[in-house]
Amino acid sequence: MKLLLIASFILSSLTALSTPREDKPAVDDFVRRIVKEKASSFIVEYISADNGKDIFELESKNGKVVLRGNNGVSIGSALNHYLREYCHCLITWNGVNMNLPEILPAVKKKIRKVSPYKYRYYLNYCTFNYSMAWWDWERWQQEIDWMTLNGINMPLALTGEEAVWNKVYRDMGFSQAQLDSFFSGPSYFAWFWMGNLDAWGGPLSANWMQKREALQKKILQAERAMGMTPVLPAFTGHVPPSFTSKFPSAKVKKTNWHSGFDDVLILDPADSLFDEIGKIFLTEQTKIYGTDHLYSADTFNENVPPTKDSTYLSSISKKIFASMRAADSKATWVMQGWMFHYNSSYWQPTQMQALLHAVPDDGMIVLDLYSESFPLWKKTNAYYGKPWIWNMLHNFGGNISLWGRISNPAKDPSSALHDPASGKMAGIGLTPEAIEQNPALYQLMLDNIWTDQPISIHQWLKNYILQRYGAYNKKLDQAWSILAASVYQGGLEEGGPESIITARPTLDSSNKWARTTLDYDPHELVKAWKLFVEVAPQFEHNDGFNYDLVDITRQVLANHALDLQQKTVQAFRQKDKQQFTNYAGQFMLLMDDMDKLLATRADFLLGRWLQQARNNGITTAEKDQYEKNARNLITTWGGENSPLHDYSCRQWSGLIRNFYKPRWATFFRYLQQSLDKGIQPDLPFIDNQIRRQEWQWVLQHEKFSTIPEGNSIETASALYKKYGRSN
Repeated sequence: MKLLLIASFILSSLTALSTPREDKPAVDDFVRRIVKEKASSFIVEYISADNGKDIFELESKNGKVVLRGNNGVSIGSALNHYLREYCHCLITWNGVNMNLPEILPAVKKKIRKVSPYKYRYYLNYCTFNYSMAWWDWERWQQEIDWMTLNGINMPLALTGEEAVWNKVYRDMGFSQAQLDSFFSGPSYFAWFWMGNLDAWGGPLSANWMQKREALQKKILQAERAMGMTPVLPAFTGHVPPSFTSKFPSAKVKKTNWHSGFDDVLILDPADSLFDEIGKIFLTEQTKIYGTDHLYSADTFNENVPPTKDSTYLSSISKKIFASMRAADSKATWVMQGWMFHYNSSYWQPTQMQALLHAVPDDGMIVLDLYSESFPLWKKTNAYYGKPWIWNMLHNFGGNISLWGRISNPAKDPSSALHDPASGKMAGIGLTPEAIEQNPALYQLMLDNIWTDQPISIHQWLKNYILQRYGAYNKKLDQAWSILAASVYQGGLEEGGPESIITARPTLDSSNKWARTTLDYDPHELVKAWKLFVEVAPQFEHNDGFNYDLVDITRQVLANHALDLQQKTVQAFRQKDKQQFTNYAGQFMLLMDDMDKLLATRADFLLGRWLQQARNNGITTAEKDQYEKNARNLITTWGGENSPLHDYSCRQWSGLIRNFYKPRWATFFRYLQQSLDKGIQPDLPFIDNQIRRQEWQWVLQHEKFSTIPEGNSIETASALYKKYGRSN
C-alpha cells in the first residue's frame, strides 16, 4: 500500500510538471527580465501546492538551475532565494546588486520551502498617491517583479478606479460637469476613494481616465499571471455633491475629514440605493477589470459613525456585505483595521463586535494594519474569529527618515503565528503609506514569508550585507549593528522623526508635522557614518552602498540641523546679533550641502517626481494641473491654510534648495529685522507671509534636474570631513 501511494505521488508530480500552463510564458518573461542573458541557465517547472500552501523548490539538474513552484509567485521566490543565497545578489527599491557570476553556482542539495501564510498582502490606499501617483507601466512592471521575487500574492489594486466610478455615475444620469465637482486630482485619489474629500486637485480629463484604465488592465493581467489575487475596491457610499438634487429622498450624511476641505456626502447603507449602486459598481468593475472576489471597503475610515448603537453598526455591516454578494456570490470583504486604532475611543469591543459579527467569518478578512506598533489583534480576541493579516505599516506620508522598529518584524509575525490566541491569523503583509525608503527594514519583514520561525537580526544583517553589497565587510557589519541598535529601535510615534529643515519655520524645536525628537543618540549614527565612509572606495560602484551612504549622510545632517537651529534661536533670544548671523548662516549652508548631496542620487530628486506628473498630461493645461497636484501634496498638502502642511514632507534635492531654504530665509530675515529694530517679532505675521510664499511655490513651474549630478562617494566623504568631527 505504501509503495502504491509513493507511485501515485510520483505520477501526480510528473503530471503536474508536464501539464501546459497558460501562465508559463509570463513567468518565463519574468525570469528573462530579472537575469537577462543568463535566462537560458534556468528551467521553470510547476508542482502542486503543499496541502493548499504555496511551495517552491530549487535544485540543479544537468547544468541548469531548476525553479519549481505552484504558481508564478512561488517560482519567483525560488529565483530570489537562489540569487540571494547562491549569487549574493539583491534587488530593492533603493539599490540593485545583480552582479551575477560568469558560471552560476550549483545547488548541491535540493531546497524546499513552504509558506505558512496563505495571504501575503501589500499596499495601503495612501501608497497609490504618496509613491505611485504618476507611475507608468515600466515602473509598475518593476514593482510587480519585485512583488513576485518577494512572495507577495495579495496586492491592493486601485489604479484606474475613477473610470469605473465615472461610468457608474454617468449611467445614473449625472453630467460630466457634476462629476467634475466630485473627482479629485491624481494626487488625492486615496482620500477620494476612502470618502474623505471631493474635487481637490481636480477635475479629471478623459485622457487621464482612458490611460489609467488601460494601465490597470495591464497591472491586473500581470499580477494574475503570476498567481496573485488582487484586491479591488467595493462601493462604500461615497456619492457626488449633487446626489441629493437627483435623489432628494436619499438618506445621506455629511462628513468632514479635515478643516480646509469641504464636506462629503456618504449614502446611508440603510438606503435601498446603497444596495443598488453597490451591485452596479461591482458589476461594472468586473466587466472592465475582472475579479478575484476580494474587495476592499472602509465606510468609516477616519470618520466616526453617527451613533454608537450596536444594532445600527451591525445593520450597516450586513448591508455593505450584502451589496457585495449581490454582485458576486464569492465576494470576500477585506477591511482595514486602521479605524479601530485611529478612532479607538469610539471603537470599543461592543462596537467592533457589532460590525464584525454581522458578516460570516468566511466572508471577511481584517487587515491588522499597524501590527508592528499597535497590534490590535491582541485587544480584539483576534478580531473575534475573523481571518486576519499581520501587517507592518512603518511609513507615514512618504517621509524618508532612517527609522523603524526592527525587532518587531524580526520576531512578531512568527510569535503571532504560534500564539493560540491569534485565532485565524491568515497572513502577513506590508501596508506603508509610502515606499522607496528604508529598504533593509522592508526586506527583513518580507523574509518572514517562507519561514514560521523568528529571524535572528544579527545573522540576517550579515547575510544582507553580503547580498546588498556583493561582499561581506567587517566594518559594514559594525555599522549595521550600530544602525540596528539606534535608528532602527524607534518608538511608538507615527513614523520616524523629521528634520527641523522640513518644518515650517519656528522658534521651537518641532511643530505638528515635524517631530524632531530622536529615539537614539545621534552620535551613534555618526559612528556608523564614519565606518561607511572608510570603506567607500571598496564599494564605490555598488548601487545599494551608494544609496545607503547618501541616506546615512543625509540623516546625520538632518539631525545636526536641529542643533544649529536651536543655537540660532538662543542667539536671537539673547539678542546676540553676531552669533545669530553666524548660526543662521551655518544652518542655511547645511541645507545647500544636503541639497548637493541628494542631487547625486535619482532616489532623492524632486525633478523626477514633477516630470513624472507632467508626463501624464497631453496638453499644457493638463501638465500644469498635474504638476500643481504633485507640488501641492508634498508641501502644503491642501490649500494655503491647510492643517496638513508638511505632512508629506520630503528631503529631496530641489525641494530643500527651492522650498525649505527660502522659507527659513524669510523667517531669519524677519528675525534679523526685529533684532535691528529692538522689537519683538510678529510671529503670526511672519507665519502668514510664509504661507503665501508656500502657495506661490505650488503654483510655479520651475524645472528641476531629473538626472543625478555629482559623485555620491566624493560628496559624502567631503561632508564627513566638514561635519563628522563636529558631531
